[in-house]
Amino acid sequence: MPRKASGHDHRTFYTLKIEAGFVVALLVLIGLVRSPMYQELGEFDVVLAEQQIIQMEEIQQTRQETPPPPPPRPSVPIAVADDVLLEDDILNLDVTLDLDEPIANLPPPPPPPVEEVVEEEPEVFVVVEDMPELIGGKAALMAVVKYPAMARQAGVEGLVVVQFVVDENGDPINPFIAKGIGAGCDEEAIRAVMQMKFKPGMQRGKPVRVQYAIPVRFRLQDIKR
Repeated sequence: MPRKASGHDHRTFYTLKIEAGFVVALLVLIGLVRSPMYQELGEFDVVLAEQQIIQMEEIQQTRQETPPPPPPRPSVPIAVADDVLLEDDILNLDVTLDLDEPIANLPPPPPPPVEEVVEEEPEVFVVVEDMPELIGGKAALMAVVKYPAMARQAGVEGLVVVQFVVDENGDPINPFIAKGIGAGCDEEAIRAVMQMKFKPGMQRGKPVRVQYAIPVRFRLQDIKR
């Protein structure tokens, strides 16, 4: 077979040629990318149009003024006939005053005001020289006391204190319960005390009103006895 001439073996430099081709192609591509594609533009100024300033004015609300009412029409004079005479009132100025003449037909004077007489309540003493005394003693009071049936059935017992005022005549007035137990015992104690008679209290030799109190004891043992 015929032999190839030396220096013409393409397989020996095949790889080298391919690499060189790639390098050349890459350089061409880089050059195309970095080369200016457009013409550089010069500097330019931007001029903004002048804006027109609009000033807002406050609009005042108009008021509708009501016109004043027309003046009243003048009265029309009434014609009077010439033959009518106007009579003037005749005043009698000739008046005399007699100071010595007695005055008659005068109303009677009003009666004097009646003064209301306010009676002062007698003073009530708490402590006097001679204190009131119960006539007949405590036995006279317990003799008129009746045990209420409601209190007896309920088993209520205890001490009731009746406070009152002994007047100048020795009578008890204005009683009230200072201490009570209920069940009808309070009312029974007041009833019994109001039947009693007292020796009035004395202050400087005069009978006076004195505040007084009496205890009334209710015990079921007294009933059984």
